[in-house]
Amino acid sequence: MLDFKTPKISDRAWVSKCFEESSSMNCEYTFGNSYVWRTAYSSKICHYKDFFIATWGRGNDISYSLPIGKGDFADAIQAIINDAKDRGVVPKIYGVTGSYKERLDCFFENQFKFEFDRGNADYIYLTEKLASLSGKKYHSKRNHISNFIKNNPSWKFERINENNIKECIECHTEWINSRDADIDDTADYSFEYEAVLDAFENYFDLGFIGGLIRINGKVIAYTFGEKQSDEVFVTHFEKAPGDIQGAYAIINREFAANCLTSFKYVNREEDLNIEGLRKAKLSYNPEIILEKAVAVYVGD
Repeated sequence: MLDFKTPKISDRAWVSKCFEESSSMNCEYTFGNSYVWRTAYSSKICHYKDFFIATWGRGNDISYSLPIGKGDFADAIQAIINDAKDRGVVPKIYGVTGSYKERLDCFFENQFKFEFDRGNADYIYLTEKLASLSGKKYHSKRNHISNFIKNNPSWKFERINENNIKECIECHTEWINSRDADIDDTADYSFEYEAVLDAFENYFDLGFIGGLIRINGKVIAYTFGEKQSDEVFVTHFEKAPGDIQGAYAIINREFAANCLTSFKYVNREEDLNIEGLRKAKLSYNPEIILEKAVAVYVGD
């Protein structure tokens, strides 16, 4: 069986080196994402030859990542198949984008079926468009921001640093407390909160980049993520009060304009089939909606 373990900060160097070989913009393939969600998704990682391989899930409900790195791709896939069989589970590989689907079809013809879920697709944007919000398509966003500035003349953007992390955590706590108590998804909030706390505790070791918005000196919104490649930045978390018009729009714009201009693209991750989240992500006119399949092994 493959030698999987819970990821540690010390694994970042070799994992990041493997991810440099990725031919996908898939948001899962950043070390910070694997690390901060390790408890929620029971994530494990394996250094197989020169490949990164991960698993998510518990018991018989286990999915594998693609092998990311360099070397014999077919051999690494076969190692995944063998490991799943040894565990007595069906080999399932999550996050298979188009280029990797072609590779699986080439090396394992008719041995995988591919299941697509629209909720797992990544929303990828041109940074310059998020930073400028120019043109008719972004008219409503500019209006929201104009109203925000008019109603909150003391607003200020700043980068997240060691002196304001505690305030970002307080901001997140207030965001949770503002949720409707009748909505039965508090477990999701607790998993995310744990991931956020872990991320802030290891913020600099994980190479995160983030920003925040203040009103009258108080942090009311924050966002952060990490570099995936020289061209792509992945935004992992973004929180703002829903009752302040334009709060989400301005943290999004200011972060892109002040922190992300060296990247061509920003991956703002999936919508998880949440209707409101999908509407919000579509409203920013994604350049790419990156479909990702689960490849289920069906045998020879």
